[in-house]
Amino acid sequence: MRDELISRCLPLAEHIARKYIGRGENFEDLLQTARVGLVLAIDRFDPGYGTPFLSFAIPTIMGEVRRHFRDYTWAVRVPRRLKEIQLGMGSAIEALFQRLGRMPTAGEIAAELDVDPAEVTQALIAGNGYRSLSIEACLAGDGESTALLDLLGAEQSAFGTVEDRIAVKPLIEALPERDRQVLNMRFFDSQSQIRIAESFGVSQMQISRILSRTLNTLREQALRD
Repeated sequence: MRDELISRCLPLAEHIARKYIGRGENFEDLLQTARVGLVLAIDRFDPGYGTPFLSFAIPTIMGEVRRHFRDYTWAVRVPRRLKEIQLGMGSAIEALFQRLGRMPTAGEIAAELDVDPAEVTQALIAGNGYRSLSIEACLAGDGESTALLDLLGAEQSAFGTVEDRIAVKPLIEALPERDRQVLNMRFFDSQSQIRIAESFGVSQMQISRILSRTLNTLREQALRD
């Protein structure tokens, strides 16, 4: 009976494994892990509780696949707590995006997962350690390619702004349309306030006030989150 149950449920294990394709892991490894989860579910299942087998098997298989990602697919050592938060953020962000109609802030993600906002920021940064580049890899840019090895030891001027960038990105996306356009034109397109004012048909002073108000709002929200 055990062998027959395993045979009948192998397509279920494959279906669950395919849900995790595209996350940087070989499908064969995912399939093997899902099948191990299936066997564990069958061995642990107790029909005496009156619960349908699939209601027990599906979360057991998915849990085994998630543990595989947590324990074996990180290129650098990351605390287990941050791994679990990072793996749970995908579904949380998707759910919040559906409800809010925009990318959620770190504070909103933290509330959804019932964790500290600082842990969300740390988990976002830790996600960069999921896959590492070879030091001999070439990085393209400005029509040229530079070996990563040539950059080792060089001071990265933007390193200290990583957390700020992560925190402020969803806040910028949540700004009113005009405020966001003005901000992008000034700081991302490097346009002067006079040029921006001409584009909107307003005075330079109005653009200055919009920028001042928007930057203050972003600063307060980012620090609060």
